[in-house]
Amino acid sequence: MGEKFHGKEKILDLIFEVGGIFIMSLGIHCFLVPANIAPGGVSGMAILIQYLWGLPIGLMSFVINVPIFILSWRYLGKKYTMQSLGAVLLSSVILDYVVTPWMPMYTGERFLGSLFGGIFVGAGLGLVFLRGFSTGGTDAISFLLQRKFPHMPIGRTLMLIDGLVLAISVLVFHNIEAGLFGVVALFAQTKLIDSIVYGSEHGQMLLIVSEKNMEIKDKILVDVDRGATILKAVGAYTMEEKDVLLCAARKSQFGQIKRIVREIDPNAFFIVSEVSQILGEGFKPVSNDL
Repeated sequence: MGEKFHGKEKILDLIFEVGGIFIMSLGIHCFLVPANIAPGGVSGMAILIQYLWGLPIGLMSFVINVPIFILSWRYLGKKYTMQSLGAVLLSSVILDYVVTPWMPMYTGERFLGSLFGGIFVGAGLGLVFLRGFSTGGTDAISFLLQRKFPHMPIGRTLMLIDGLVLAISVLVFHNIEAGLFGVVALFAQTKLIDSIVYGSEHGQMLLIVSEKNMEIKDKILVDVDRGATILKAVGAYTMEEKDVLLCAARKSQFGQIKRIVREIDPNAFFIVSEVSQILGEGFKPVSNDL
C-alpha cells in the first residue's frame, strides 16, 4: 500500500512539474517576449539577453543558473540543488524546443501581454511550488543572501532582485513602460502563485483577551458556527492569570465576530492577523491538501 501511494505521489509530482513549466513557458514566449517585458528573476534576465543578442531564453536561463547552482551545492545542500537543476533543465528544454517553435506570439495590446504573461507565469510557478519543487534562480539567490545577511527577509530580497532586473529592462528596451508593465506582470504573477499555493482558504486569526471570554466564546459558537480555543496566559504587568481566546475564521466572518466582541465587552483587547491558509475541521481538510 505504501509503495502504491508513493508511486502515485511521484506521478503527481511529474504531472504538476511538467504542466507548471509548460504553462510558465507559454507566459514567457507568447506574452512577455513579444511585449518586451522582463518581470524580474532569471527568466527576466534571459529575456533581456535574448533581446540584445538573440540567444535562446531557455538556454540562457540555464547558463545564468550555473553559478547559482555551484553556490547552492555548497551552502544549501545536494538535495535542493539537484531538485532545482532538474526543474531548470526541464524548463529550458520545454521553452526552447516545445513552446518556442510551435506556439504563436500575442502581438496585441501591451497591457494585456503583461497581464496574461504574469498570469501564465504565476500559474505555472504556483503548480511547481505546490508540490514542493523549486525552479532555482532568484529563490536560491534569496536563500544564499539570507545565509550571509540572516536578518534580511526573503520577500524583501526577492523584491530587490526583481526591482533591479526591472530597472535594467528600462535601459535595455529604452522604454520606461517596459518597467511599468513589468510591475503589472510581476504583481499578477505573485497573486497567482499565492492563490494556487495557499488556495482560497485565506482567513483571519483572532486573539481576544477579555474578562467575558466565556460569553464571547459561546456567542461565536452559536451565531457564527465557528470554534475557538482557550489559551492560558499571564499578564506581564499584573502577573495575573488570564484566558486568551484563539479563533480562526474566514474573512467574511470577521465583521460578525468583531461585532460580538464589541457588544459583549467594548474594553476587550483584540488582536487580528492575516493568515495565508487554514486547514482542518471547518475549513479545507488537511488530507485534501496537495
